[in-house]
Amino acid sequence: MNVFSHSKTGRSARKSVLWAAIAAVAGGLLLAGCSKTADNAQAQASADPVQGGTLVYLEQQAHTNLYPPAGGFYPNGGVLNQITDKLTYQDPKTLEIQPWIAESWTINADATEYSFKLRPGVTFSDGTPLDAAAVARNFDTYGLGNKALKQPVSEVINNYERSEVVDPLTVKFFFKKPSPGFLQGTSVIGSGLVSPATLDRPFDELGDATRIIGSGPFVVASETLGKELVLKARKDYAWGPAKLAHQGRARLDEVKFVVTPEDSVRIGALLAGQAGLIRQIQAYDEKRVEEQKFTIYAPSTRGVNNSVAIRPDNPLVADLKVRQALLHGTNAQEIVQTLFSARYPQARSVIASTAAGFVDLSAKLAYDEVKARQLLEDAGWTLGANGLRQKDGKELVLSTYESLPQPQNKETLQLVAQQWARLGIKLNVLSGDAGSRAVDTLDPEKTAVLPSMVGRADPDVIKSNFYPTNRNALLQKGGVSQKVQSFEDTRLNGLLDAIAAETDPAKRLALTGEVQNYLIDQAYVIPIFEEPQAFAGAPWVREVGFEAVGRPSFYSTWLAKR
Repeated sequence: MNVFSHSKTGRSARKSVLWAAIAAVAGGLLLAGCSKTADNAQAQASADPVQGGTLVYLEQQAHTNLYPPAGGFYPNGGVLNQITDKLTYQDPKTLEIQPWIAESWTINADATEYSFKLRPGVTFSDGTPLDAAAVARNFDTYGLGNKALKQPVSEVINNYERSEVVDPLTVKFFFKKPSPGFLQGTSVIGSGLVSPATLDRPFDELGDATRIIGSGPFVVASETLGKELVLKARKDYAWGPAKLAHQGRARLDEVKFVVTPEDSVRIGALLAGQAGLIRQIQAYDEKRVEEQKFTIYAPSTRGVNNSVAIRPDNPLVADLKVRQALLHGTNAQEIVQTLFSARYPQARSVIASTAAGFVDLSAKLAYDEVKARQLLEDAGWTLGANGLRQKDGKELVLSTYESLPQPQNKETLQLVAQQWARLGIKLNVLSGDAGSRAVDTLDPEKTAVLPSMVGRADPDVIKSNFYPTNRNALLQKGGVSQKVQSFEDTRLNGLLDAIAAETDPAKRLALTGEVQNYLIDQAYVIPIFEEPQAFAGAPWVREVGFEAVGRPSFYSTWLAKR
């Protein structure tokens, strides 16, 4: 097959400090006229794109590590999407793979060999060439990892063997088994291209954005770790995705990322004109924003839905009947209607309805409290005097940690806990510090259930979430854990391997459907809703772009007159 195709007092005091910080950063950077109405701002907007200006962007969380395969964490991806380019570009509307740094490519019949012809004249921001040798070095690192530098293997690359530099502008990749998802994998945030100097650094140093040298339309100008990041347009940038309407350097001069954890402060700053764009607008704030004629963006993440994964290595949920009781005792419709908006569709399967290979499993996910109670009785769990299910001297008490990146996750889990309490099951929803949360999450006896989701517009996304050597949401044997795992589902892993290696598109989608059915039949996961990435923008901020799973791109963005 040949292919050529073109994401009270104390409270008031904290808010005041945050407001002051935002004002200090934003002051003098955005155009004056905050008192004008949004309608007036629209009326005075420029008809044509404007060059220059600074966009103040409020991010809910600080980025962590900017090694590109760690870009799945949305604050990381939001930075990497501005400072790195990819071999290919996935159109967020059509999902077509188009040229970017690669002008063209060929793939052999069984998808074990890929060859890419690169654009000439592309350089990293340190002046080094983005040539075949640099691309080979990137994918050798992402495909194989670097143990000495503690750089892990990318979850989007399967069966990788080696690279070959054919000539200065041609690179070829070889795979041990078919890897049909690789072409799409070259377009994702985890495949951002960085300079050899960046790859020479150990993983632990790559949390400092100033050490990430990419070829993207912006470069890192300065950073205050955990608080603020300033990006400046690269003036000689001339190699954006081939089919984009905008070409040349970025329209903005500068983007300021300001970490602003409190939802109310981000919304307030946006509506007051102190910020142009914010990430993570909660559903309950949507009406307030829209009433003032501001824009809400909610691009789909097209992957594994916002869910609760159940770890069978915890003896309390090792019994399939108990897991099925948890699944049927969870009222996803109530959660969505109580906490979210129409931008958060109720999940109908493990993956989103916009994802490749989606199968509607609504019937298998039906809420049925009577059935859930009967399943618990059948499994030997009886109600005790204190209202909790008991068996063999143990109570059915489970724990989970909230996931800060997921919208209203604490409230979601608390509502799940209320629903499970009606069955006689106690769910402890924990916050914890980052250290204890990270350690306990890797121990199924401490964390029996786990909030999870992952975005990617390719069937491999389901492997990314559940395979032992990837995210390993079920904590199977063979993955990273704080203890030796005993649980292993060879059938599941075989199906996931098959998805990653099947070259027939129809068969690959059929395997994706089989995996969705199997995960629900085993009650390994309880899907709740399809998660978008929710942003809100001022009416004078134009042409905000998003890659295929919702990370922002500011390459074409411009600021209209206010």
